[in-house]
Amino acid sequence: MTVSASIPAAVISMGIIRVILRKDSILENNMVQTIGSAGESVAAGAIFTLPALFLWAEEGKIAFPSILSIAMIALFGGILGVCFMVPLRQALIVEEHGTLPFPEGTACAEVLLAGEEGGSKAGTVFAGLGIAAFYKFLADGMQLFPSEIGHAFKNYSGAQIGMQVLPALGGVGYICGPKISSYMFAGGTLSWFVLMPMIALFGGDATIFPASVTVNELLTMPGGGPSALWSNYIKYIGAGAVATGGIISLIKSLPLIVRTFKQAIGSMKKNAGSGKQLRTEQDLPFPLLIGVILVIAVLIWILPIFPVNLVGALIIVVFGFFFATVSSRMVGLIGSSNNPVSGMTIATLLFATVILKVTGTTGLTGMVGAISIGGIICIVAAIAGDASQDLKTGFIVGATPSKQQVGEIIGVVASSAAIGFVLYLLNEAWGYGTEKIPAAQATMMKMLVEGIMNEELPWAMILIGVFIAIVVEILGIPVLPFAVGMYLPFSLSAGIMAGGVVRWILEHRKAANESEEKEKKACIERGTLFTSGLIAGEGLMGVILAICAVAKVDSKFVSPFALPQIGSLIIFIALLAYLYFICVKKSKKAN
Repeated sequence: MTVSASIPAAVISMGIIRVILRKDSILENNMVQTIGSAGESVAAGAIFTLPALFLWAEEGKIAFPSILSIAMIALFGGILGVCFMVPLRQALIVEEHGTLPFPEGTACAEVLLAGEEGGSKAGTVFAGLGIAAFYKFLADGMQLFPSEIGHAFKNYSGAQIGMQVLPALGGVGYICGPKISSYMFAGGTLSWFVLMPMIALFGGDATIFPASVTVNELLTMPGGGPSALWSNYIKYIGAGAVATGGIISLIKSLPLIVRTFKQAIGSMKKNAGSGKQLRTEQDLPFPLLIGVILVIAVLIWILPIFPVNLVGALIIVVFGFFFATVSSRMVGLIGSSNNPVSGMTIATLLFATVILKVTGTTGLTGMVGAISIGGIICIVAAIAGDASQDLKTGFIVGATPSKQQVGEIIGVVASSAAIGFVLYLLNEAWGYGTEKIPAAQATMMKMLVEGIMNEELPWAMILIGVFIAIVVEILGIPVLPFAVGMYLPFSLSAGIMAGGVVRWILEHRKAANESEEKEKKACIERGTLFTSGLIAGEGLMGVILAICAVAKVDSKFVSPFALPQIGSLIIFIALLAYLYFICVKKSKKAN
């Protein structure tokens, strides 16, 4: 999942500019936030796709991708995302103001406008950051308590209950809210308490493809159990559901897409004949955008870094603009944290892999080309959504759009330069596809590309996922979060659900009058800032622990004793209780 970094970036930029630089400029704060938040989108697009290349390299099929090639994929995807978003700004942000809420963009504007509260809000983010970093160090650094707890049922073979008790998951659940969290939890419940027990019950001594041993052997062999059923069967069912969810979302968005295209073209014609524009209406020149897009398309075609033919380069441009439009509209409706970029990427991969195979680019070259196309499209969609939120913030506070668009590109360049080193660091420390870093989306995309190229997909399982997704859609349940919950380990969904429960409790506190309703809103916003810090803190400590693992000094931290699973659960509950306390304490202080 992607989690918007715009709000913590806005708060931290305010703290830096006001405290360190001793300046007070809302437009400078907005620019820092615009540049800083681009990193989250580049990271999301890269981590959803590019670990597939590392997995193939570990299998000895290809060489490891160079840091330069990773940086170029991120850079081209990011710049294309900005270029595709610019013509949509007038239609989506200006003309749809009041219709499309752009939740994170509007929240950032509120944070920036509430200048007198900047210090306390920055303190809340940093408090969450510090607590999560310390928590992660104790759990995964010193291994003082297990970060994942679980229990397999002996009399209900194939089922296993568990939870990853990590701050970031609680933070994601809080930010996404109880509805999205509960849909994910429901999907996980279906997989781990219905489908897996059914496979165990009816499979028995049968060997079901793609596993090479019987179901009973999977359950009893060392390192097996319910998790072996998940890795051999459920992830294919989940992949079918996620792909279907992505396609259903796109089909449902088609009327919005057509309307957005019409608005964008109408806005460009109107602006072209309007003469001199106000500062707050100036975008990057349209001829410049077209030129940059064409140059990037040609470079993708001719550079040996990209094993992509002319058809592949055209696919990137066409799908990129299409999904930038979808992404920009989607984040306007539901926010960046719920933007289904992986669903869009799956749809791209399915189409791109088939096209590459039909046009003669097959085998490993075709598979690497498909992942490269998917990586660029994923980053395009993520950056387009992020740029939309940032431009919405700028529209509210009176920024210059063209300067923000340049700032977004600066953020893309900076994060593209860093992302390759971070991917290598994580792979060197723990390896993708392992328990530490399962890289769920990238593993699934690798599997889909291999299956289409080699004609080895377990289609029966994928089709089960397809029809489950269709049933869920008919019932009126959002397919993508449900399908993602089906695909991911139940322990992840359970940790996210815990954060969603805290948000649900806060949202259902009674407010007797308008003043109390305002305090309640401030309380929830404070929780959003704190949980944003939790996510950032755990992520940063994860990188530090990865550096320690690569340097072979991680064993020096390990505690000689460890708490049992119940200790982990108590500590996680205490963290969630502190999250609730921090929100309520602020609310009472306002009285």
